[in-house]
Amino acid sequence: MVGHAGSVWIGQVAVMAFGVVDTIVAGRHSDLSLAALAVGSAVFITVYVSLFGLLSALLPIWAELHGARRLPDLGRSVRQSLYLCAVASALGMAVLLFSTPLLQLAEVPPDLQPVAASYLAVVGWSLPAALLFRAFSNLCQSLGKPQLVSWLQVVSLFVKVPLSVWLTFGGAGVPGMGVVGCAWGTFIVNYVLLGLALWLLRKQSLFAPLGLWQRLERPHAPTQAAFARLGLPAALTVLVEITSFTLMALFVARLGTTATAAHQIAANVTALLYMTPLSLAIATSARVSYWRGAGDEARARKVALQGSALALVLAALAALAVLALRPGIAAVYTAHAGVALLATRLLAWVALLHLADAVQTLAIFVLRCYRVTLAPFVAYGVLLWGFGLGGGYVLAYRGLGPWPAQQSPAAFWQAAAGALLVTALLVQAMLRRVSRRAVALQVG
Repeated sequence: MVGHAGSVWIGQVAVMAFGVVDTIVAGRHSDLSLAALAVGSAVFITVYVSLFGLLSALLPIWAELHGARRLPDLGRSVRQSLYLCAVASALGMAVLLFSTPLLQLAEVPPDLQPVAASYLAVVGWSLPAALLFRAFSNLCQSLGKPQLVSWLQVVSLFVKVPLSVWLTFGGAGVPGMGVVGCAWGTFIVNYVLLGLALWLLRKQSLFAPLGLWQRLERPHAPTQAAFARLGLPAALTVLVEITSFTLMALFVARLGTTATAAHQIAANVTALLYMTPLSLAIATSARVSYWRGAGDEARARKVALQGSALALVLAALAALAVLALRPGIAAVYTAHAGVALLATRLLAWVALLHLADAVQTLAIFVLRCYRVTLAPFVAYGVLLWGFGLGGGYVLAYRGLGPWPAQQSPAAFWQAAAGALLVTALLVQAMLRRVSRRAVALQVG
């Protein structure tokens, strides 16, 4: 499990480095570019990660089929997932290509709106490639071969870095495009990754027993229903989680360019830290589903509990590192003294938030292995939207009792940390209960 998680982590960090690179490049270009990236990436991440939640149904289903040695059925399920990717792409592109009304509704400052909309239009066309590559990633995870994906992602980082710098600042006859250049870099890399994934599916002997390259069947109602039963609640859960953070960026944008830029740095560090529990959650859920498919519920529960304990330990170490290195981290992102000072303050709350985020992330992923998705969705809606995002808005703009309005992005990070802590306790309790019940039913 640790080896699996390590391979996933390498690839996920490479992907998150895309965002880090874009943030640094945009920050060096101008404060306006960094603020526009904060708004644009908030919208894109909301759309992409929500649709990623929809595709997350594929991992436990495919890992169980692998554990049960039903490889031809796994191949058919992979082909059926193409319909799911097509629907997800259409939904996402409808939002990203026509984002101006959303930016106006969120009261994003007028000077940021056209730049953010241009950024979103470019990354919107890259969405189909990104989602198809995510499906390929889920397939490799289910087969216990995450390194195939990780190495592709690492190599793509070496393409992304020079592309973002070149297209943002210009050179060699290409005019500088500002933050939109970062979007074009993302577009190119996503389609390169998809092309390499298709080549591996065709050439690697690992995939031969699945019979993937047979004629595409018509949509199979039971298979699509299974995807929907697990994927839709998961997508809604992820939507609540991610919007509780990305909507922060839209609300924080009202506080001005300095606050928005500092918030973007804190959000970027949070996303980078998230890669460790995410990688461990993917690896743990793959192993839990595999052992459930193999009919060993006791082994599945043991893996789930080990993953939870490891997530907490690693998160504590990461939080301590962020607390100790806050000023240096902020200085890497920006040379603007005001932005760096505010970002340093926000990173203290990022450290606390990460502890809770790591624990709840692993529990949410493994609960999907047990087909538990509705209760986590309700918990997320009440806590992350209600107490996290809503509480942050009140603390920032209205004040609460004797506490006046802070007029600072710190209010949102304080409320989010508290909401995630309660969420982590609830979903961990759910995981322990359902895994215990599964073992009892098998023994009985």
